[in-house]
Amino acid sequence: MFLNYFKNLFLKYTLRNKWQEVSTLANTSVIRSVGLLIDETSFFEKENLIKELISNGFSANSMSILVYRDTIDKKETYLHYTFNSSILDWNANISDAVVTNFIQTDFDLLVSYYDIEKAILVLITNNSKAKFKVGFSSIDKRLHHLTITTQNGNYSTFVHELFKYLKILNKIES
Repeated sequence: MFLNYFKNLFLKYTLRNKWQEVSTLANTSVIRSVGLLIDETSFFEKENLIKELISNGFSANSMSILVYRDTIDKKETYLHYTFNSSILDWNANISDAVVTNFIQTDFDLLVSYYDIEKAILVLITNNSKAKFKVGFSSIDKRLHHLTITTQNGNYSTFVHELFKYLKILNKIES
């Protein structure tokens, strides 16, 4: 526990020095593929969030979902791929093939659904090859193209605002 605290602190310091500014929007293509990164440590309604995204127009087949938890129960089975910070080493390298594949996937949209900066989540968002990144305004502004100000538990407002701005930016078909 004590070492994990120092590991997380060290990784945040390392990440802040490596952060890349989000590139400006040159791509105005319509969103076809969506990556969803959820911190289930403090948000327990992930299925409702996914249903809300699907009901607003995203295809379930085009969504790739990663779920972070502080602790993973080995006896429990999870519907979506779930990971914790144990896949991250002291040099900010990820040792999990599924998470690495998620980062390398060229999504049209990455939704970072977490409102507390955790080193592993920030690293995944920062290194993602997604063309357009969306997240909460409580997270560093350099990570996302669009930030939404709302509470973590208020997923319906988040999705409503997301689709409102995606329509304005011509990222989805009206």
